[in-house]
Amino acid sequence: MAQPLARQTRAAYAFFERNWNLTKRYWSWELVWITYNIVNGLAVTYIAYAAGQIIPGFHPTQAQINASILSLLIGTSIWSYLSICFDNVAETVTIEKWEGTIEYTFMAPVQRITQMLGTSAFAVLHGLLLTAIQIAVMAAFFHIDLSNANWLTAVVLLLLGTFSFVGFGIMAAVLPMLFTERGAQMTYIIRSVILLVSGVYYPVSVLPGWMHPLSYLSPATYVLDGLRQGMIQGVPIWDLWGYCLKLVIAGIVTIPVGLWIFMAAERHAKRTGKLKRNG
Repeated sequence: MAQPLARQTRAAYAFFERNWNLTKRYWSWELVWITYNIVNGLAVTYIAYAAGQIIPGFHPTQAQINASILSLLIGTSIWSYLSICFDNVAETVTIEKWEGTIEYTFMAPVQRITQMLGTSAFAVLHGLLLTAIQIAVMAAFFHIDLSNANWLTAVVLLLLGTFSFVGFGIMAAVLPMLFTERGAQMTYIIRSVILLVSGVYYPVSVLPGWMHPLSYLSPATYVLDGLRQGMIQGVPIWDLWGYCLKLVIAGIVTIPVGLWIFMAAERHAKRTGKLKRNG
């Protein structure tokens, strides 16, 4: 039992290391994305400064402006982190096709859960690193008041939210496998819907009533709302146990379901010859 476990652990680390080496190889692409995320975050967060000029008769206090800045900064930064985690997992098949290794990887005596474990571990580390850089740069542009922040709340919610987003990423990885021409681009549909309904830049209460059920199904809704309560109002994690429970359930459901869907799609791709095809 110990030997197979050690072998699978080494295999998982091998996938982690390979993704890390690919990131170093394409460092210029990493620079493009971190620049895009920073500029996008700054552009959105400056809306808080402009609110008094955009809305006639509205004269926000400095405290209100600071709270709005922190709310938007949390939204843009956490969305960048979750997007990176999602994309790293969802692009598993795409990267294999780019590198020409998909047949070797999918025929190797490695359990699919092992591959996803290594890929997911890299996705989390990669996301944390790039998001930390983004927050550090944005902090130089804005006055950020974290005197009321509850860091335990932030860490727990971010950790729990990561698991559920990895599950969605595994499901999305099916698209490049089944739709070889534009499958990678199709994964953005899933991400864009999550962005719309999860309250990244605004409270979900402003959405039409028929969209609220979608908000309740998105784990990002609970991560973002809980983080804002914890970082702005200092709400302790035990007062957000309902959010934690929903995120745990989401992770428990989405990861096994995602793996099952991925393996079913893999079997179909092998039977129909779509595994190697690039277009």
